[in-house]
Order: sequence, then C-alpha cells, then structure tokens
Amino acid sequence: MEEEVKRELLRAIGRRKIVHVDMDAFYASVEQRDRPELRGKPVVVAHRGPRSVVCAASYEVRRFGVRSAMPALRAEKLCPDAIFVPPDFARYREVSRQIHAIFKRHSDRIEPLSLDEAYLDVTQSKSGLGSATEIAEAIRRAIRDELSLTASAGVAPNKFLAKMASEENKPDGLFVLRPEQVLDFLAPQPVGRIPGVGEVTEGRLDALGIRKIDDLRQTPASTLEAHFGRWGARLHELAYGIDAREVVSDRPNKQISSETTFDDDLLLHELGPHLEALASKVFRAYEREESRIARTVTLKLKTRDFRTLTRSETPPFPPESFEEFLSLATGLLERVALPPDTRYRLVGVGLSNLEPAEAWPRQLELFPNDRVIR
Repeated sequence: MEEEVKRELLRAIGRRKIVHVDMDAFYASVEQRDRPELRGKPVVVAHRGPRSVVCAASYEVRRFGVRSAMPALRAEKLCPDAIFVPPDFARYREVSRQIHAIFKRHSDRIEPLSLDEAYLDVTQSKSGLGSATEIAEAIRRAIRDELSLTASAGVAPNKFLAKMASEENKPDGLFVLRPEQVLDFLAPQPVGRIPGVGEVTEGRLDALGIRKIDDLRQTPASTLEAHFGRWGARLHELAYGIDAREVVSDRPNKQISSETTFDDDLLLHELGPHLEALASKVFRAYEREESRIARTVTLKLKTRDFRTLTRSETPPFPPESFEEFLSLATGLLERVALPPDTRYRLVGVGLSNLEPAEAWPRQLELFPNDRVIR
C-alpha cells in the first residue's frame, strides 16, 4: 500500500481510545509491599535450584541484569545478594482481582493478558471522565492509593500502539501516543520492540538489513511475505501502526499454550528451565479462567530435523497449582524416549480439554487426599 493509504487507514482506526495497563514488577512488588523487610532490596520471585526460572525480578535486582524467565542459577550468579522468594500465585491472583475491579469502574471492555496486564477500550467511558488520558491517570492513581502498587500505562488508537506506549515510561509512568504522532514515533524503534518479534525473528530480519521499524516500511510487503509468510504481511502493517484488532472480553480458548524456538538446538536435559518458564506463562493465563478447568497437560517438542512430538496426560484431577502443572509437564518431558544425543529446536507446553468448573467441585470432594498422577 502507498503511504497515503496507510495514513488514511491509521486515521480511521484513530477514532478508538485504547489503554494498556502493565503492573510494574508485579509479583516482586506484591512481595515488597506485604513484607516491609524486602523493600529496597534485590528480590527474585523464584524457587532456588538448577531447574528453576525467575518468575519476577524487582527493579533493584534488574540493575544487575536479572530478568524474568532467566534460569535461577544465572540470577544468583549475577546478583549473589539477591533474596529469593517462592511465588505465591493465590495471593497474586487475589491482588489481580482487585486491580481488575478498578478497571471495571471505567470500562466493560477489558481484555486481560495475564494477572498483571490488560487492554481497556475506553472509547465509551463508564466513569464520565473526559479523555483516555484522564482515565489512565485515574486507574494508576487508584492502584497506587488503594493497593500501594504502581502501574505503567499507554494510551493510543489501538492495541499494538498502546502496548508500545506503556513501555515508554516504565516504571510508574504514562505515555500518550496520538494518531498524528504514530509514524514518527515508530520509525526509529528497533524491530525487537514489536510484540511477537523474538530473538529468532529479529535475527532473521537483521540478516535482511531490517533493524528499525522504518526499515520494515521500506521493505516491500511481498518481500516480507516471501520470508515470513502471513507474519511478514502483518509486520508491514504494524510498521505503519495499523492494528484493527478489537479489545475482546472473556474470549474462550480451546487451549492455553506457549512455545519457544531456540537459537541453538538443545539436548533433552537442557530443556527444563525453558519448560518451567513457559509453564509459568501458561499458568498465569490459566489463572484467569475462573469458569473453566483444564483437564489435560500437553507437551510439544520439535527436533533438529523438524520432527514434531506431542505428549499429553489427563490426570484423575485437574492441576490446581503451578507446582502440580509443572510436575506433570516435567513428567511428560522425562518420558521422551528418543536417543540421548537428539537435539531439539522447539519446546512447548499447554493446558487443554477445558471444561466448566461447576462440573468438578463435587468430584474433587469425594477423594480430597487422593492426588494420583500416573
């Protein structure tokens, strides 16, 4: 498309007002709020051990290079004085409910992405505030005053831009991106800032000489499609700030899953930390499923020669905690019977076979102490 056509499309979707709210170091901040002795200290939310990964890192420990999804052993090496706190997902979920109650004062169109992140469509505001900026500020103020936590927010014409904006002034900041500012804002940004562009895709783009979002604009959509398929066409649209996706509340999922492709192929025994990081991400999303229970745990592997293996288990009782889910997923991984020198380029984990939650309470009460996992 010609740039003027792109501008017209952007102006059309510019009539929407979308807010993206992202809590600051959520798990770690909850721990520091509830345990005064942790305030101002380098806090890592994770179990210790060679197979554990970091669920969250306080801003104090991030100065040492510690990040979420990093192996816990690496976090210890980067910051030997870090304080490790085991995750308490039940508590984080309760705080998340309180945050979402604040969201609902301003909009009924809320799309949670995880316990600590959500989109709100405030084109039609419930609260009567005059602008999306005022709504975002009101939300941040309520979170700070009522929950003693901080949140960053982005205000923009669509979901993609709102998420980009919310990252601009973290932590505890607000960034407003107006339609007429979009093209200039995006042009100098690294392509790695586009949601969905991970290290592998970024490397492939770099090989094509595409490092900034402006480089994406200068590359014909047909070229991007040839290299990346439909994702290439999507990248070309995003380079112009075009994103027509609606904010969708209560979207039913047939399954909840996440996977990652490695830069270097790994042996089976090296997959554990990556599996735990993915499992943490999946379980955080699953915690929003208050009306449905997942019956089946699934594992996906892809070998160096592109063979795909899937394994699944449906235990007698649905996993009720992250630890149970991870134990089941790890069990599936340990049962893979390929030669020990087999290398893997991808691992994925998921929860599927979602059923109404009301079908389960009575059955669970029949054998409250029977937790058979085969």
